Amino acid sequence: MKTTFLYKSDPARGRLWADVFRRRAPDIDFRIWPDIGDPAQVRFLAAWEPPDDLAARFPNLKVLFSSGAGVDQFDFTALPAELPVVRMVEPGIVRGMVEYVTHAVLGLHRDMPQYRRQQQEGLWKPLPVRTARERRVGVLGLGSLGQAVLEQLVALGFDCAGWSRSRHEVAGVQCHAGAGELPAFLARTDILVCLLPLTDSTRGFLDARLFSQLPEGAGLVHVGRGPQLVDADLLAALESGRIGDAVLDVTDPEPLPREHAFWRHPRVQLTPHIASMTQPLSAAEVVLDNLERFEAGEPMLGLVDRARGY
Repeated sequence: MKTTFLYKSDPARGRLWADVFRRRAPDIDFRIWPDIGDPAQVRFLAAWEPPDDLAARFPNLKVLFSSGAGVDQFDFTALPAELPVVRMVEPGIVRGMVEYVTHAVLGLHRDMPQYRRQQQEGLWKPLPVRTARERRVGVLGLGSLGQAVLEQLVALGFDCAGWSRSRHEVAGVQCHAGAGELPAFLARTDILVCLLPLTDSTRGFLDARLFSQLPEGAGLVHVGRGPQLVDADLLAALESGRIGDAVLDVTDPEPLPREHAFWRHPRVQLTPHIASMTQPLSAAEVVLDNLERFEAGEPMLGLVDRARGY
């Protein structure tokens, strides 16, 4: 039976995927939604939002690939229990995230938000300069993105720590694990970076209780998922001075309503979920590499553990 790979996401990106598939896997029938061809031939699907009734619609589907880094947009209860789900792990996503977080951390470290406010006031006032080794950066989430970000921050000389639910070892980084070690991690963190996946346990994770455990005036860089942040608690922490400045690339909802306080808050910098984006050419190459692993019976990179949600 002929094998069809179906792409259901941005059609412009899909056409770039098609070029890569034609070059590397000409025997695969690559199709872009809604041109699905024979549903019985669809063995692989790449989508951001998969269609309903996958099992009935595509009875021979073998793997569902996320077209982006996240999988929290998937309703796992609606997916066949035995269907492997693979998140996107590709170099473009990693490089983009490293660039964004490094820029945000350096901006907070060198007091750029305060200098912007002083410029608006016509105030020429140098602030004390701290070296990177005097600034303690903490990263929530030690997956591929978190580890890549920490590697760059360590190279810049920052005093770095990381936290995740399970134990990790990262060169040059003080690693913490589990709920019991979270308070110590927060207490030593001047700039907090959130790169956690969105799960039931991380929804509302960035709340008043967490902020209260950070040093006075800590900075926040949030590049995880919008629902992890309790907006009212951040606003209160900014008002009290517990949080000095916040850089937010994700919100809930997206975009925010025009009346939302974050738009005009002098201590909030907003960007429209652009920290890291999948690069279509390298993404297609990564998926094809995973197809080769699948056909050879080898573990695929980015295979989702449904019990964890990532």
